[in-house]
Amino acid sequence: MRALIDLAALAGEVEQEVIPYYRTVDERALQNHARILAAFHEVRVSDYHLRGGTGYGYGDAGREALEAVYARVFGAESALVRGQIVSGTHAIALCLFGVLRPGDELLAVQGTPYDTLEEMIGLRGEAPGSLKEMGVIYRQVDLLPGGEIDPAGIAAALNPRTRMVMLQRSRGYSLRPSLDMKSMQRLIGLIRDKQPGAVIFVDNCYGEFVEEMEPSAAGADLVAGSLIKNPGGGLAPGGGYVAGRRRYVEMAANRWTAPGIGAEVGPAPDFQRLMFQGLFLAPHVVAEALKGAVFAARLFERLGFPVYPAAGEPRTDIIQAITLGSPRRLEAFCRAIQGASPVDAHVQPKPWDMPGYGDPVIMAAGTFVQGASIELSADAPVREPYVVYMQGGLSKEYVRLAVLEAARAVLSAG
Repeated sequence: MRALIDLAALAGEVEQEVIPYYRTVDERALQNHARILAAFHEVRVSDYHLRGGTGYGYGDAGREALEAVYARVFGAESALVRGQIVSGTHAIALCLFGVLRPGDELLAVQGTPYDTLEEMIGLRGEAPGSLKEMGVIYRQVDLLPGGEIDPAGIAAALNPRTRMVMLQRSRGYSLRPSLDMKSMQRLIGLIRDKQPGAVIFVDNCYGEFVEEMEPSAAGADLVAGSLIKNPGGGLAPGGGYVAGRRRYVEMAANRWTAPGIGAEVGPAPDFQRLMFQGLFLAPHVVAEALKGAVFAARLFERLGFPVYPAAGEPRTDIIQAITLGSPRRLEAFCRAIQGASPVDAHVQPKPWDMPGYGDPVIMAAGTFVQGASIELSADAPVREPYVVYMQGGLSKEYVRLAVLEAARAVLSAG
């Protein structure tokens, strides 16, 4: 029986089994770290760039240097990187509302987008100021029964009114496969052939530095994400980014402030050094999170639970999905992750109606930066088939300790 398993002994076996996968992660981290280091050198990052600014922030050298580094790292013409962007959803909103106009069509090609985008688009609820209220038309192409992208369906859906095509790199709260960069490149080529004027936007959350390139380098017009996920390296205490073609980044910046002002204002925050330093460390921190995810996948595979992706499968984001099969196990997993955290370990997570989500969500995040999923977090909508989504981990050792506690709790939950 599962409850009689010697988890410590099993963890030792699992650690040996996943060493070959760790090597692949380390090789990619080396390539990404070299790319970031080269960008720092090209921009000539200096001590004075690490300080914050005040007031309007006109001519803020630190802010301009950070955005120049991001543009180079992401293979983009331009970037907007600001501490005042409060989340990945906020960064995505800048892109959608910055580019789309009444009568334009937004086409999602991987089925329903991530939960927090549904109210923004107008798919759920009656949130004032949604894209639907603004007159933007939304359409989607569902995935094939096996979870694959439907190229024929996408080709048929593209039309002259399609102003933006939205791609999502991570799986979100679903068991569909994450979108790897090779598949993304093929998909971008298809869209360019059928509708050259469409703006290709990628929600890049959870995907940065997992592969050797970013979506903007693969041909996307705009990408967006959060600094308390991968690119902040566990150090940035807030913020988000937009990167891509200059004209579209400018449109997003006009939405961030106001037309005519754009990116020219906004001082570097007092934590400017942490934004630089977090980016510099991000490939290593992402590698640690990936190793933790591989370990968790293999451990729960050995315990008989379905996991996505499997331990040996290629990865394009840091999310590890584990099907637990019951709300009791779901809550046990999240509470154990919280209990193994360095901050607020005494807190008991409970499902609640979290803003932006259609189902109650339970979330474990005992982090130094509130809600920083790159540190180590686990969350889940409380709905069948009761899948928990784990991501992050500042060190693989920390993830191993936490995952073992989660496994004990799940087995005890029956």
